[in-house]
Amino acid sequence: MRWLVLALLLDGCGGPATSAADDSAGAQLEAAATRAGLVADPKGSIQGSWARDTDRLCVVESGSGASRIGVTVDYGEGQGCTASGTVSRSGDRLRVAFAGCRFEARFDGDRIRFPADLPTDCEKLCTGRASLAALSVDRLSDSRSEAGALRSAKGALLCGG
Repeated sequence: MRWLVLALLLDGCGGPATSAADDSAGAQLEAAATRAGLVADPKGSIQGSWARDTDRLCVVESGSGASRIGVTVDYGEGQGCTASGTVSRSGDRLRVAFAGCRFEARFDGDRIRFPADLPTDCEKLCTGRASLAALSVDRLSDSRSEAGALRSAKGALLCGG
């Protein structure tokens, strides 16, 4: 059924192709689905609030290229992580810097994923057996004010200020 809807969307859509690869049926279908809002735009903004279960992440974009990023993981009873820092983007790659903890995450339009193997400096951001490794969050909102309001368990703003 989804493909039928997309095919109907494509029938009414058109536009100039920029290359042979962009002119393929698959590329046209993907572009139509993105325009219709059925598929998230992987080139879209990373700003907003992100979450999955008790994991929360915020990104507030700045005009300088490096945006603010914050994350909180709360598994209760002394098991959690809290970090604030900067993030810069190159395509689907996000260069994250939380103090001495630096790594590359991935963005696909719908989700931000941290790698499974993080530098040992990242362990300092967590208590108990909690970890930022393999964190995966989905977009909740693209609101700057909502992202800027995310707080740690101790009340510190993670992306604001």
